[in-house]
Amino acid sequence: MSERRVSRLTHVNLARGFRGGERQTELLIRELAARGIAQQVVLRRDEPLAQRLADVPNLVRLPISKPFVLSVREVRGAFLHAHDGKGAHFAHAAHVLAGCEYVFTRRVDNVPSSSWLTRQMYRKARGVAVLSRAIDRVVQAYQPGVSTERIPSAAGGFEVDRVAAAVLRQEFDGDCVVGHVGALDDSQKGQRDLIVAAHILSKRDAGWRFVMVGGGRDEAMLRELAGDNDAIRFTGHVDNVGDHLAAFDIFAFPSVHEGLGSALLDAMHAGLPIVASDVDGIPDIVSDEDNGLLVPPRSPEALADALERVRGDMDLARRLANAASEKSLAYTAAAMADRYLRWYRTLGLDLGIDTAQGGDR
Repeated sequence: MSERRVSRLTHVNLARGFRGGERQTELLIRELAARGIAQQVVLRRDEPLAQRLADVPNLVRLPISKPFVLSVREVRGAFLHAHDGKGAHFAHAAHVLAGCEYVFTRRVDNVPSSSWLTRQMYRKARGVAVLSRAIDRVVQAYQPGVSTERIPSAAGGFEVDRVAAAVLRQEFDGDCVVGHVGALDDSQKGQRDLIVAAHILSKRDAGWRFVMVGGGRDEAMLRELAGDNDAIRFTGHVDNVGDHLAAFDIFAFPSVHEGLGSALLDAMHAGLPIVASDVDGIPDIVSDEDNGLLVPPRSPEALADALERVRGDMDLARRLANAASEKSLAYTAAAMADRYLRWYRTLGLDLGIDTAQGGDR
């Protein structure tokens, strides 16, 4: 395969808001920038990702608005790496209309649309990065023969203010704190089951606290389900995720569907014992009885039993936490960037080093 040199690697992320995929996009861009690689990023105007990347050196930001297809001329001839579904469709349009080559990262494990356009998007891509074996199986079944590369997410590397974390701990008055971090989207994240498990455990024994970090479309429904159970707390969106992780005793992740679960990597990095669903990509990073306990999805009773087991067995909790912390070392932003760089090279891409200045266009 002939080598292609590009002056800037062009990322595309056209998602709204700021969820796990956007955090992973930011982590990769920052790590590549730290290595002196020139980059540009196509993103939605006035979305959080644009502001979060403002201080990255040697990065050109290309904010665009709908209809996105009218902006493909901005990236004519570039090599594109798309990080979300809309971004992948933009990259395909840029391939057709502006001669761009592209790859994209597939972060979810649902079956892609059967539309002709989506199938063409997969066929024309130079390659597809997948986060887990579960996603790889879905992609290969959807488009047999497509070139895939398994590259898991990275832990977010959240900073911890130990004083702030200690203040949070004091609020819980010595109770066992079960924490969850994620967008409140029950159809994917299964938070309803954690609320039900909280009710089960609160009836069995005092001394439990359940903290739901994050906001989302199902917050009102989940608050209603929590009712007047004072053991359950909703924080909404917070900027100090690391402080909350440091205040937890156990991390619960009862997903119904999960491509991988980057929040699990953050919990592992924080050295927390984990109870998670045995579903989709989660077993790629959580091994039952090794660095966590796995339970069937949509089984609040099994979730409650596993949480109670961890609370009641300090040796088990310590062993799971230590194994999680050790395993997290393989899922740093640097390790993720290494994997992407190796993949780019196998595709014949020479990024080189460019010292041009970044900014906005």
